[in-house]
Amino acid sequence: MWWGILMLVYSSRCCQCSSSNNNNISSSWILLMGFLMLGLEFVEVIFGCQRAGVLAVPISPPHPSFSSGNWHHLLRVVSQTRPKVAIAQREYIKHVEKYVATSSNKKLSEALKKIRWISTEDLKGKKMKMQVENVNVGYNGCNVDDVYLIQYTSGTTAIPKPVLVTAGSAAHNVRVARKAYDLHPSTVVVSWLPQYHDCGLMFLLLTIVSGATCVLTSPNTFVNRPRIWLELISEFKATCTPVPSFALPLVLKRGHTEATVTGTVNNPISMLSLMNLIIVNEPIYNDSIEEFVEVFRPFGLNPLAISPSYGLAENGTFVSTSWRSSKFNKFSTYKKLLPSARLDEDQVDIEILVVNEDTNEIVEDGIEGEIWISSPSNAIGYLAHPSLTQQVFNATLKNRAGKCYVRTGDRGVIEGEERFLYVIGRYSDVIKLSNGQEIHPHYLETLAYNSCPNFLRGGCVAAFEMSESEDTSVVAVVAEVQSKGEIESDMFLKQICEGIRKTILKEEGVGIGLVVLVKFGNVPKTTSGKIQRWLAKYKFEKSQMNIIMQMKFDNNGYIQSKMQKMIQIGKKEAKRGKKVLVIEEEEGLFFAPTNRTLKSSL
Repeated sequence: MWWGILMLVYSSRCCQCSSSNNNNISSSWILLMGFLMLGLEFVEVIFGCQRAGVLAVPISPPHPSFSSGNWHHLLRVVSQTRPKVAIAQREYIKHVEKYVATSSNKKLSEALKKIRWISTEDLKGKKMKMQVENVNVGYNGCNVDDVYLIQYTSGTTAIPKPVLVTAGSAAHNVRVARKAYDLHPSTVVVSWLPQYHDCGLMFLLLTIVSGATCVLTSPNTFVNRPRIWLELISEFKATCTPVPSFALPLVLKRGHTEATVTGTVNNPISMLSLMNLIIVNEPIYNDSIEEFVEVFRPFGLNPLAISPSYGLAENGTFVSTSWRSSKFNKFSTYKKLLPSARLDEDQVDIEILVVNEDTNEIVEDGIEGEIWISSPSNAIGYLAHPSLTQQVFNATLKNRAGKCYVRTGDRGVIEGEERFLYVIGRYSDVIKLSNGQEIHPHYLETLAYNSCPNFLRGGCVAAFEMSESEDTSVVAVVAEVQSKGEIESDMFLKQICEGIRKTILKEEGVGIGLVVLVKFGNVPKTTSGKIQRWLAKYKFEKSQMNIIMQMKFDNNGYIQSKMQKMIQIGKKEAKRGKKVLVIEEEEGLFFAPTNRTLKSSL
């Protein structure tokens, strides 16, 4: 069973919030809402709350067992927003009450105990009377500078932060996105994106503003059966659908089961109606898009429907798109990537720059730098993070005072006569090599997966830099293995690790110093499916990963004889008194005894 939480700030008036008051919310009334699952119920409540002057804080919640340390983000959000009321389905509330009554985690249980919980069942079919001080029942909307939404960042490169989005910035963002994607009352949107995520929520707002039709399904449904996305496009004749770039290979692998254009008798596939296939989440690999288009062209997919796009929570979600920007049927590429946006001179109120992050000076086209954005869509800061707000939301160019920009933390480059913007990766993830060069980890992760796609999990590989001493560091690759398949030979695991290193060395010239194979679910990801490399590194260094095998290499590619890490035995198994596996050391290779198959290790 999947659980979802939406947090909302409930105010007797819209929260006045600006940089002058350190981004403090003036109202003390905050509403936290929880859901058993997302769907139309979510849509009804979030728009109802917004109509009543309630500020939404959508998040992805922990399972109500609150086990395995999955509760930290919930506690963080509760501490930062100080909610007074929570709305959740009755079953979820029962789990919370049981946890509060029996848990030894006093910090979390005390925080949850202070919140008033109301079940969604009590809100259905009848009016619920709530005695709240100073509630303005005559609420008639909010001003452009009032905080409209508190949207947490995904946590790709750091702990998620609460972004304060004003009504004015949200309205501008929706208008710009609607115009860019040419959405109108005849538009039919199909989306499985999580509605607590900024992009999923954006398409709910776009649907309302455009007068369009939106067909929703849950992310869990898509992951369990990717083909449902194709079936919904076909059944409802969708004209627009957003999808993360990493989901396309999943559809090709598990969602495209029939080889004929007729599909199945009951669920034929047709993409003839699709005018806008919005690709979100950088990086956007050209090869991945071309493969998807080639497979689904017989099903009616028009290559001109491909719409690479760029966005982030600090800009209210949408920034720009390269859709319909190319004069040709095929986009140009930069380092294997498609452009995510095009600098449009007609948009006089939006300025996208590529800046030298050290000097704060604009770089010339063709030179990589940090992407900066100045737009009415810019959010006003992070809740309760004044210093970080000043640094990120109030950046200024050297010798050009006055205008403020949002520093995205993304590295990009502007190329070509069309002035396409290519988003290459995150600055904080960049790996610095011993030869002075730099590389973005997603290139290494893609190669690692491609070295053995039938054994490794796609989108579940993390590459990062690790310090060995004050002067030396190594590049590490951590990869999840698939949960099925019997592997009897330990040497096969060794060949997988060596294959990862050899493939990366051949294609990118990067010598990997450490290759680690871990169990299913050990590489941390955000709620939107992005790899959290910083957290993967932390978990590995703290021995918090269930390692199947790891190999360490020297600069010449030889396996070193000594290793520092061992397989992490699960705490539950140790507590249950299960026999601890004996780990053998042989040529720097750690693995379970040969009488234990890979399947049993998984």
